[in-house]
Amino acid sequence: MNLPIAAFSPTRLRWPIGLGVIMALGACASTPPAPTAALQAAQQAITVAERTDAGHYAPAELGEARSKLAAANAAVGGSHMVAAEHLAEQSQAEAELASAKTSAVKATAVNTELTQGNSTLVEEMDRSAGEKK
Repeated sequence: MNLPIAAFSPTRLRWPIGLGVIMALGACASTPPAPTAALQAAQQAITVAERTDAGHYAPAELGEARSKLAAANAAVGGSHMVAAEHLAEQSQAEAELASAKTSAVKATAVNTELTQGNSTLVEEMDRSAGEKK
C-alpha cells in the first residue's frame, strides 16, 4: 500500500489547510461580544422601577425583570451572548412595564382623590347655595 509522493505534496495540502484555518477563524469571529449595553440598560431600568416603588405596585413584573437580568448575566458567564442579549432586553422591558404599571396605579389614585375632592366641593357649594335662598 504505497501512496505516491505527489499525494502529500505541499501544493495539494495547501487548500485543505487553508480551508481549515479559515473555518477556525470564522468560528472564533462568530462569537459576539458581551452585550454590556443591554445589560446596563436593563439594570438602569430596574433601578428606575425600584425608585418609583414598583416593588409595591408591580412586584411580579419587577421580580421577572430581576430574574431575567440574573439569567442574562449567567448566559454571559456561559458565553451565550445572543441569549444574554435577548434576556437583557426582556429584563429591560419587564422593568419598564413595572414602572408603567406603577405610574398608572399612582395616577389612578391621584385621580380618585381629586374626584372625591371635587365631589366634596360640589356638595359644599350646593349646601352654601341652599342656605342663601
